[in-house]
Amino acid sequence: MGATVIDSRIFGNIFSSDAMRRVWSDENRTAKYLEIEKALAIVQGGLGIIPKEAADEIVRNCDIGKIDMDKLRDQTERIGYPILGVVSQLNALCRDKLGEYCHWGATTQDITDTATVMQIREGLAIVEADLEAISGALAGLARRYRDTPIVGRSNLQQAIPVTFGYKMATILAAIERHRERLAQLKPRVLVGEFGGACGTLASIEKGAMETQAGLMAELRLGQPAIAWHTVRDCIAEVGAFLGIVGGTLGKISMDVKLMMQTEVAEVFEPFAHGRGSSSTMPQKRNPISSCYIHAAVSVVRQHAAALMDAMIADHERSTGPWEIEWIVLPEAFCLTAGALKQTRFILEGLEVDAGRMRANIDITNGLVMSEAVMMGLGRYIGREYAHDLVYGICREAVRQSRPLLDLLVEHPEINRHLDRAALAKLCDPVNYLGQAGMMVDRVLAGLNAR
Repeated sequence: MGATVIDSRIFGNIFSSDAMRRVWSDENRTAKYLEIEKALAIVQGGLGIIPKEAADEIVRNCDIGKIDMDKLRDQTERIGYPILGVVSQLNALCRDKLGEYCHWGATTQDITDTATVMQIREGLAIVEADLEAISGALAGLARRYRDTPIVGRSNLQQAIPVTFGYKMATILAAIERHRERLAQLKPRVLVGEFGGACGTLASIEKGAMETQAGLMAELRLGQPAIAWHTVRDCIAEVGAFLGIVGGTLGKISMDVKLMMQTEVAEVFEPFAHGRGSSSTMPQKRNPISSCYIHAAVSVVRQHAAALMDAMIADHERSTGPWEIEWIVLPEAFCLTAGALKQTRFILEGLEVDAGRMRANIDITNGLVMSEAVMMGLGRYIGREYAHDLVYGICREAVRQSRPLLDLLVEHPEINRHLDRAALAKLCDPVNYLGQAGMMVDRVLAGLNAR
């Protein structure tokens, strides 16, 4: 029974993915608890902290298939945390009371936090794979449309020409920065927790630090320099990372939505029969994936803020802020997975109409080339005077509904310096793309250097 869009049988694969739901599922989380308890027993058995026989028995029973999940639910509702319920069931599974050595020197938060970090590791692997795929799709678009003119827009108004490849490369550069951020945050974030009651490992008389080091080695996690039970910056960093990734995905969705408008019609989300249809207007082709991306990443940003709020924890073990993470971290990952999936779908099948892009440049009868004309005239009559002169001619072109070029050719202060051919060259969008192509090449070269 799904109550949210994430676990809904209807909306679930629109707003999230099966792979990410599995990462944050009860079964996977509980399996991580057992993996940690197993690793702890192996390490402590090897160090002689607990009897080898007990370690072997604990390891033998650390099997998610042996855990009664209904019973664990009841235990958790009664106790308030699932770890004691898992340890209690594991203890009962072990013969001759050898299970009493399970969880030796650990505390609930050690196991919970370490399991969360292991889930984060799995979740980030999914995010990383999707970012790589999105990077590849954007690189293909940037390369293919490197020199394809499209009007640049400022304040939703036509500004000057750019290229569609340039537009895609600006986003590609951001995705590559996200991939770099992800690589940089992993060593900080993928660090386990094993400190005991208040983080000092006082419960283990000998071999405490060796236990911690061995446990983290078994789990392939970094060893903490000091306990982080109530110092949650690294968890908040993960949330912030998901938030800014979502911001870039939202930027993509916003531009696609705007470019899919009937009056613009420069790109379209991939076509599938019936996709984007209206129940009452048969002609419509709505930007479905873009709408879902927008909604999902907006919530992720709020969750990132909640994870920062969870940083404000009291003393050595907190009273409430920690549980904020339990609520929002899985949702942030799941919604991000959905937004990434929808973004991949859009970019890998994006329909591009280069002809319409050029037609939209031309709808102003050349007015978008006014800066180029101003700069071309500036060397003869001064840039500021050229600005005012071209400004007035633009207004007259609008009033008369005539091409800018014709009015420029007719103006005596202009035609004494530039003939029609020279002015036509200034008014050609292909001649005013600046360094767009070179910038696309630089972004692509950086991608190839990874």
